[in-house]
Amino acid sequence: MPIERETPARAPAGAMAVTKPPPGAPSRRAPRSAPLAFSGWGRFGVETSPAYRPESWRDVIDVLTRAPEPTLVARGLGRSYGDSAMNGGGGVVLTERLSRLLALDRDAAWVECEAGLSLRRLLEFLVPRGYFLPVVPGTQLVSVGGAIAADVHGKNQHVDGTFGRHVLELRLVAPSGEVLRCAPDENADVFDATVGGMGLTGTIVSARLRLLPVESSFILASTRRAHDLTATLAALEEDARASRYSVAWVDGLARGGALGRSVLIRGDHLAAGDLPPRARARPLALEAARSLTVPFDLPAFALSPVTVAAFNGLYFRAARAGTSVTRIEPFFFPLDRALHWNRLYGRRGFVQYQALLPHETAAEGCGRILEEISRARAASFLAVLKTTGPAGRGLLSFPKPGITLALDVPNLGEPLRALAKRLDEIVLRCSGRLYLAKDSLTDAATIAAMYPQLPAFRAVRGRVDPAGRLSSSQSRRLRLSESP
Repeated sequence: MPIERETPARAPAGAMAVTKPPPGAPSRRAPRSAPLAFSGWGRFGVETSPAYRPESWRDVIDVLTRAPEPTLVARGLGRSYGDSAMNGGGGVVLTERLSRLLALDRDAAWVECEAGLSLRRLLEFLVPRGYFLPVVPGTQLVSVGGAIAADVHGKNQHVDGTFGRHVLELRLVAPSGEVLRCAPDENADVFDATVGGMGLTGTIVSARLRLLPVESSFILASTRRAHDLTATLAALEEDARASRYSVAWVDGLARGGALGRSVLIRGDHLAAGDLPPRARARPLALEAARSLTVPFDLPAFALSPVTVAAFNGLYFRAARAGTSVTRIEPFFFPLDRALHWNRLYGRRGFVQYQALLPHETAAEGCGRILEEISRARAASFLAVLKTTGPAGRGLLSFPKPGITLALDVPNLGEPLRALAKRLDEIVLRCSGRLYLAKDSLTDAATIAAMYPQLPAFRAVRGRVDPAGRLSSSQSRRLRLSESP
């Protein structure tokens, strides 16, 4: 089974290393930290914590076993929206320097890398070699460890499940300092609690991932419009049957007969022989990264209901039905082209509200959520609908069969909390659930009602971390770490 190992003469950050570092013994030096201010991607609340930057597995062991803070939580690239990677009163373990690519097996189609490696760096390595990740979220600026901890999903969840379903094994540093190999056939209970477990079982230091062979870096995309929610849900179901990837952008401020109007996009990987002539010479080439930057926080009036409604209307009317050939980056990661786009919501920040509703209640639930958002004039220019399929393996994995609706909502102050409470009640009545990687506002009783395997998660976590060394602001808010 040939394994390709490469050491470039001058590797970019997060590139490749030849061997896997052994865990070894922790150093005798006390781990060093520096205070840093942290927030989620929504910038909804800021907390200052001592931050550690381990550069090896040994350093991770050292921090978990010797850092003076009462609790710790790992943090990747900071793209979870709420407080799941924040730890007021405790320490934060930054994994960004654990970013080496360890091995690629071409025959078996798997890659092994450290957990701090970004999906962007990983795809820059994989795509020119004819591989893609089976599941990617809406941004490639997340770490592999973060993708596992949140068990992220993408436009193909109805076909390929969650990210965790393609994790063949992972290495986890437990709070005791022990390095555990976790896989579906070894330490399976810890594996199931770690996938989707929001970093509460240990610090992931490496993972082996299944790969999807591809012949090109291009997608054949199809676009069409739907003029109301009923038409949107019907079209989304059709697209999910027709293509591997499908998504709908929804006008979150439309009202009346236009409620739920959308632009639907679906797509599939293109074979090399189906490419336009000019692309056939280099079918697996990636575009050079070109991004704009939002340089400062926009004033509040820039995203008023009036301006967002105007943008949404223009976007809807500008969409034209048809097919086009596009590259991987704009199809999967359109927002990555605007660095720091979260500044669009100004200094007060925003929350992303993402709910999953079973198929039988999706029409009612989505309709009522959109009505509440529109009635509150909670200006959202990013509202997305996707079809979801099989449940994730993780005990706290978000997806199950149904429809997921995600909306960005600006920080309205106290009215935002009241709005979120009303939305939670709708989701509960529809037997739905919220996504932990996006949540900023819900409460422990609501999450407990939405996640029936929470007691099983707590039991595993209690065995791995009996002293409660691992904790986050979110886990305390939602009581995820309490003993059963």
